[in-house]
Amino acid sequence: MASRTRRHYRGAPPEERRAQRREQLLLAAIQVYGERGYRNATVKAVCEAAGLTERYFYESFANSEALLAAAYQAVVQHLLRELAATGAGAGGPPEAKVRAILAAYYSKLRDDPRSARLFLVEVAGVSPDVDEVLADSLGRFGELLADTLGARPDPMLRTGVVGGVLHIALGWVGGGYREPIDEVVDAALSLCLLLK
Repeated sequence: MASRTRRHYRGAPPEERRAQRREQLLLAAIQVYGERGYRNATVKAVCEAAGLTERYFYESFANSEALLAAAYQAVVQHLLRELAATGAGAGGPPEAKVRAILAAYYSKLRDDPRSARLFLVEVAGVSPDVDEVLADSLGRFGELLADTLGARPDPMLRTGVVGGVLHIALGWVGGGYREPIDEVVDAALSLCLLLK
């Protein structure tokens, strides 16, 4: 039986090209959703921003909700890795580590408004599937904060604290970042200390 050879295009196997196109679509979605909002964006607009045709969109995603969920997960995974590294690298007691995590979180929201919009606004209420992705990411953020404090709080308390941290972020971002970041971090830290 003859072995089948894989076709390469410009030196890359098909799986690698598919993965590259998927990554292009994710980056384009973050850009487009951050600028226009999810509900005002079309698959065509995302494809144009990615420099790809709609055919390639459907190669990677079933629909625009699936792309939104994947883009959100990509933003959250990157953010949580950064926040965990910040906490691990911060000196001092657990409270100082949580302060460093919160300062990094709010700084990221201020410095990358497109991701902030995606992270805070665009995912809420789209569909039950997207809400599930949102709940999972908020749960992981809450675990990071609680673990950093060495706390094992009631899950409902952890959910409430993370909701408060996000609502502080929504008010701060929506208000044009008026308050100094140290005040924002202090308010969020006060909430986080309830986890102990």
